[in-house]
Amino acid sequence: MLDGLLLGLGAALSFQNLLMVMAGVLIGTFIGMLPGLGPISIIAIMIPVAIKIGDPSAALILLAGVYYGAIFGGSTSSILINAPGVAGTVATSFDGYPMARQGKAGKALTIAAISSFAGGTIGALLLLTFAPALSSVAILFWSAEYFALMVVGLTAIAAFAGTGQVAKALMMTIFGVMLSTVGESSLFNAPRFTLGLLDLQSGLGFVTLAMALFALPEALFLVIDRKRGGEPGGDAQKIKDLRITAKEARTIAPVIGRQSLQGFFIGVLPGAGATIASFLGYAVERNIASADEQKEFGRGSIKGLAAPETANNAACTGSFVPLLTLGIPGSGTTAILLGALIALNVDPGPRLMIDRPEIFWSVIISMYIGNLILLVLNLPLIPYIAKLLAVPRNYLIPFILFFAMSGVYIGQNNATELLLLIGIGVFATIMRFADYPLAPLLIGFILGQMMEDNFGRAMRNADGLSFIWERPMTLGLLTLAVVLVFLPTWRAHRARRRPENVEQD
Repeated sequence: MLDGLLLGLGAALSFQNLLMVMAGVLIGTFIGMLPGLGPISIIAIMIPVAIKIGDPSAALILLAGVYYGAIFGGSTSSILINAPGVAGTVATSFDGYPMARQGKAGKALTIAAISSFAGGTIGALLLLTFAPALSSVAILFWSAEYFALMVVGLTAIAAFAGTGQVAKALMMTIFGVMLSTVGESSLFNAPRFTLGLLDLQSGLGFVTLAMALFALPEALFLVIDRKRGGEPGGDAQKIKDLRITAKEARTIAPVIGRQSLQGFFIGVLPGAGATIASFLGYAVERNIASADEQKEFGRGSIKGLAAPETANNAACTGSFVPLLTLGIPGSGTTAILLGALIALNVDPGPRLMIDRPEIFWSVIISMYIGNLILLVLNLPLIPYIAKLLAVPRNYLIPFILFFAMSGVYIGQNNATELLLLIGIGVFATIMRFADYPLAPLLIGFILGQMMEDNFGRAMRNADGLSFIWERPMTLGLLTLAVVLVFLPTWRAHRARRRPENVEQD
């Protein structure tokens, strides 16, 4: 291992590979800020460039830099205009955007940058230390465990619901799962719920739904508030202190520590990825927070911002464990990276560390260097990026609409998606007026299809439902899901009894 580290360090610090890291993270950060493009699209476009480079180490370092740079930069549009740049930063908008509306855009971007750096760096160190051992853990997860993991994610909806909103959050989650069933299923080669429209045969696009649930309602609300003669979030125009205090640093430090570990281990699981890690990170931190802290979630909680930003960057790094050690893509983006490796005549898998150690170790070490470059580049730019909120509403509203509509069209290359964007956006605006949480709908949509696919495979493998009690990890995860379902009820019961106990005393 020591020989491999020294070999990888020498390769990662070469002039060519340092340029590749810098170019990759810069391109990724820019792409992450633009809703609709995402790392998958740009990495697919850059594969011919990577092949032209010739050196597999340099090519993979460049493409990997684009990947975690996009996750790092995706928080910017989530925080400033409530339009998530990539799927992994949707949860960032839950508390990042409210902070921006309160005039704390600079502070929110600083927390996001520090959390992203910490998550990515700790993830890189864990990858450096435990990658070979964790590859054996990853293959213990079969379809049954992934199905149970998706169920756990869906039952964590209470984390995205305000006080007394668990029933509403449950309804929105079910609706999101229903939307995920539109189009062809991997279980049945036939279209479902498409209303006879060929454009819906492949299902609804994630970008369309994310823009319709968050960006479009925000633009409509800005229009409504403008007509009323008000300036929504009056302090939002003022860019206040960009620094975080010592108290705030102490508050988010344990969150960063927990979510770096949790996010990394979720990323290790093939098929999980940064999106699930960010949602679960947010859910965990809200559920373990005190009653007073829970009230702040969704309204500008620094814990609610730090948790998903740390988790998604740690998971992004963790997803390289199954890719490099097993040759199994951990996410859609790493599937593209797998194709790039094969095109470069590199066979990822258990022998990569032995046959091509310079590739294995140089990519891992370059991740730490890349995260350091991202922090150094982004922190000085925060005061200028935050000034986007000072743009007059006359220009900001069309700006949000432009990015929402262009992102949807670029992502799907289908005009029907624009009609869906408008229709779902109007529905989301009505739901927002009715005080229904929109995040559970998106969670249900993202996890619903993965849950269905893995349930079908588990049923086929076990020839029935016996996989639930025959596989201990599956049973354990489903038990955790049951606990999460009843936890809000128990907490509400305890909260109702507390005032009575105080009066008796």
